[in-house]
Amino acid sequence: MSFAVTDAPIDREAFAAALADPACGACVVFDGWIRDHNEGRAVQRLEYEVYRPLALSEGEKILEEARRRFDVRHVACVHREGLLELGEPAVLVGASAPHRDAAFQAARYVIDEAKRRLPIWKKEHYVDGEARWVNCRHCAAAHGA
Repeated sequence: MSFAVTDAPIDREAFAAALADPACGACVVFDGWIRDHNEGRAVQRLEYEVYRPLALSEGEKILEEARRRFDVRHVACVHREGLLELGEPAVLVGASAPHRDAAFQAARYVIDEAKRRLPIWKKEHYVDGEARWVNCRHCAAAHGA
């Protein structure tokens, strides 16, 4: 299990199945979906742009940090890039562990750090025809810009 970026739809069942382990009593999978609104505006779709080399290396660092910090057997993350429609999964994070608390903590750590540190930019396409890049300041701040 590792960090991945894909332009193809994410197969949630295959992702969760890869986390299965008879030594684990808990598996947490976080799904981040495309929703129909943000900050009072009706959203039609999202577009993600990813700087893959840095996203992959930093994503692997985040997963390794989660493995060291929490008692998990498996931890993984996959993020979409490209144009996504409402309801599509944009990101999946999963962690399996002997006990549920570690699985919850690891999954939360990975999504929080990924949102803070990875060079992934989001463009919102609104129902009124306008589009704009959002949340770019979070990635810039994480990298000292």
